[in-house]
Amino acid sequence: MAVLARSRTDATTPPLSPVDSVTVETYDGTQLAARYFAPLGPARGAALIVPAMGVPQSFYGAFARWLASRGFHAVTFDYRGMGLSRTGSLRGMRTDIVTWAELDTAAVLRVLERRAPGVPVTWIGHSLGGQIIPFVRDRGRVEKIVTIATGSGYWRENARPLRHKVWLLWWLAAPVATALVGYFPGRALRMVGDLPAGVIRQWRRWCLDPEYAVGAEGPEVRALFARVTTPITSLSFTDDEMMSAANIESIHGMYVGAHRVLRRIAPGDVGLARIGHFGFFRAEHEPLWSRVVEHELAVAPHAVAS
Repeated sequence: MAVLARSRTDATTPPLSPVDSVTVETYDGTQLAARYFAPLGPARGAALIVPAMGVPQSFYGAFARWLASRGFHAVTFDYRGMGLSRTGSLRGMRTDIVTWAELDTAAVLRVLERRAPGVPVTWIGHSLGGQIIPFVRDRGRVEKIVTIATGSGYWRENARPLRHKVWLLWWLAAPVATALVGYFPGRALRMVGDLPAGVIRQWRRWCLDPEYAVGAEGPEVRALFARVTTPITSLSFTDDEMMSAANIESIHGMYVGAHRVLRRIAPGDVGLARIGHFGFFRAEHEPLWSRVVEHELAVAPHAVAS
């Protein structure tokens, strides 16, 4: 798969600044907005930050800067149609979750590899970002996977606060609003955010199936999950208002070919009052990153923390 990267810098310009806006062009010619965070000091490794559903890359900026301060190349990005990668109306846009993985995430991974030669790459997936790994053809180039608040999304296993409301999304708001508008107007409805029609429809099918993507898509996708062999560490939180322990265990149980470590963290055990589904990436939680993430990252041989 050919992937091109265009940015403000190239071989003839001065060295990269610590943070560089990058335009990533995918195999099908779609342009994505990404940000590259250069490591401070000798590079220890690299991290691809793969976003949750409806969450813009800006949400991960503080975490990416922290990674760079610890000696890691880091990249954030927006899927096509989302955040800074959105170039117009979503009405009529043809894409789905698998496209986000196969074309978009794969393209950004290639760019990160070129920006960070000679060091191992860690995939850091938030929620959806930890679900789509099997669909990325070059996933084998990643040496470690860390999932954050990643669960299956099956609605009957959702955390209780969400389970009492999600039926409204899946049986009324998503199908009706998408049919009327041509995309899911989540921002106006205060649900998830605006999503292309193909994304919300595929996600709905997944969330209504007890085996999520594996059950909804069939044996071929089950085999894709089974072929993932990269070690996985799951970080989940007891106060997650969306993902229950059952959701967490379900999605990671699909990665039957990978060594998996599931860490369930209670906020009180790490000195916090609240983490939830989104709180991990907030800047005020930087002490938590050093405590539970840094030692999970793939590091170049003989590299040491600064």
